[in-house]
Amino acid sequence: AWRQNAAQASGGTSGDYIYDMFERVLRAHRPGGKILDFGAGIGGLSRRLVGMRMFESVDSVDIMPAPEGLDLPVDWHSQDLNEPTGFASGSFEVIVSAEVIEHLENPRAVVREWFRLLKPEGLLLFSTPNNESLRSILALVFRGHYASFGDASYPAHITPLLNKDMDRILREAGFREPFFFYT
Repeated sequence: AWRQNAAQASGGTSGDYIYDMFERVLRAHRPGGKILDFGAGIGGLSRRLVGMRMFESVDSVDIMPAPEGLDLPVDWHSQDLNEPTGFASGSFEVIVSAEVIEHLENPRAVVREWFRLLKPEGLLLFSTPNNESLRSILALVFRGHYASFGDASYPAHITPLLNKDMDRILREAGFREPFFFYT
């Protein structure tokens, strides 16, 4: 129940600028096949993925149930993202996860699950708050927490990550050459 409440506290959505970035990167890389929206929330990114018409299928997974009126060709799976999914290994060519990893208890386990779910040479695209921005560093110095991890963001945001953390976690899981960019 606590995790469900935390998910609902987040609103289950991200900003359009984040979804725009995902679209730009996906169009630049031109992947195809099956895509998984990991942490789909209320389906905002899933809707865009379907609208892009680039993918064989769109699967969405979130602790929240499928949103009311989701009349898209999306296969929705409701489950706690802190636990391994029921998908077979190598099920997806692409995994996207917009502003999700900071909501989860064990980023290493999540990244290992992403690696397991991706086909060899698959594409993982995820975002998380930038804890190395000047705003976030100043919040840490003067308030004792990163900008997106204060009381107003809790219990949704629980795991702040730095680039070094993400680089290490991705490489430990088997990914190679992570690339970081910013909105």
